[in-house]
Amino acid sequence: MEISRRRLLGLAGAGAAATIAGVLSGCSSTLPEADVGAAGFGSGAKGTVSVWSRSATQTGMQTIIDRFHKAQSAIRVELTPVLDAEYVTKLATAIRGGEVPDLVDMDDINSSLFIYRDTFTELTHLVNALPYRSRLSPGHLNLASIGGRIYGVPFLADNSLLWLNTELFEKAGVDPEASTQSLETLHEALPKLTSAKDGIYAWSFPGNGQGALAFTFLPHIWAQKADVFKGKIGAQTGYVADNQPLKETLQFFHTMWSNKWAPPSCYSDAATHWGSDFLAGKIAIFPANYATVVTPAPKSMLPKLKPVVIPGPGGGRAFFDGGDNLCMPRGANNPSAAWEFMKFTLETAQQQSMPAGGYTPIRNDADTTSFRTQYPLDTTPLENLDLGYAPQTLAYNVAINQADGPFLAMFRKAVFDGDVDGALDQAQTSLDRLLKETQA
Repeated sequence: MEISRRRLLGLAGAGAAATIAGVLSGCSSTLPEADVGAAGFGSGAKGTVSVWSRSATQTGMQTIIDRFHKAQSAIRVELTPVLDAEYVTKLATAIRGGEVPDLVDMDDINSSLFIYRDTFTELTHLVNALPYRSRLSPGHLNLASIGGRIYGVPFLADNSLLWLNTELFEKAGVDPEASTQSLETLHEALPKLTSAKDGIYAWSFPGNGQGALAFTFLPHIWAQKADVFKGKIGAQTGYVADNQPLKETLQFFHTMWSNKWAPPSCYSDAATHWGSDFLAGKIAIFPANYATVVTPAPKSMLPKLKPVVIPGPGGGRAFFDGGDNLCMPRGANNPSAAWEFMKFTLETAQQQSMPAGGYTPIRNDADTTSFRTQYPLDTTPLENLDLGYAPQTLAYNVAINQADGPFLAMFRKAVFDGDVDGALDQAQTSLDRLLKETQA
């Protein structure tokens, strides 16, 4: 079904954005926190573990649950899928009502919303005691932490990369490695990779799909160690008007658009058919995730694909460290069994199955010889795990994912209208206002 992966990123946050301030403002938990330091915690547990998962990742979670049931018989896991657009609201309502699941599998970007309000059980010493702690995705863990304390573990990764059609690079006489070092080297390569008479364009982007657009655009800025949010979570301001990497990236996209190095369809593309032009062999460079490119690609195209980490202006690299975290709500009925299941999901065998569902493991030691042989196009994030990032903020949904939010308005005004400075000033004002509202 076309909507399952492509429209998901285009529509992400639509429901949460409309309710974020009102729904979450009163959901600070008064539920008891599990005594995770008790003797025998997470070992020899029995009973049922109730798990909520995002509907988008339901299949992957169910596969892990089935494996868990085959591996032991003392614990049974009951899965409840929740629509992505309803997840934040439903979980906040459950917390306020005192009826929570034992475990939540949630979009990692939303972890901070609940951790900030003290609704999850702290797992710091349990996570730090894991023998593979240093192998876990730091981007995911950052979103599951606050003040040096950890409240969740990574489950699966959904990362943004630049996907190259090396056949088009070869025909244009452009070196894939040298041309993708920075936005400056890309600027030199884009006209060579464009052949309008053949319907070939250098780049494609969803210019009217805020979720997918931010997923692939923001890493250019993070590559220069910049962000659009400034300050600690809960006390942030926008960093837009004076953000030089952001300005240079917007100028790069405006130049691309005005020179017609990207197809006209980018103007209206809301990510409803995200990647179809790339899979048709008409795009040389396509920023996206593994599931959008590799999963639906014809076998004949796979040898032509080359993923690279997204570069920034002046160099540097970063990728969006999206995916899911597993967190244990305060008030969980069976926390010890929940922790046993959490540990199981982190095992190498389970993590190495992630590409079958369109995802990437969240521990880099899953990148074994056998894994590389089976999934050669899903190793780039694992080789560069420290370059993954996603912002810790209370305002991501309202500022970035909402269709009428400041991010999409800024991008369209700068890229399609050519008013970069005006777009930055307008976005600064709007972002500061939204941050003030969500942090109230």
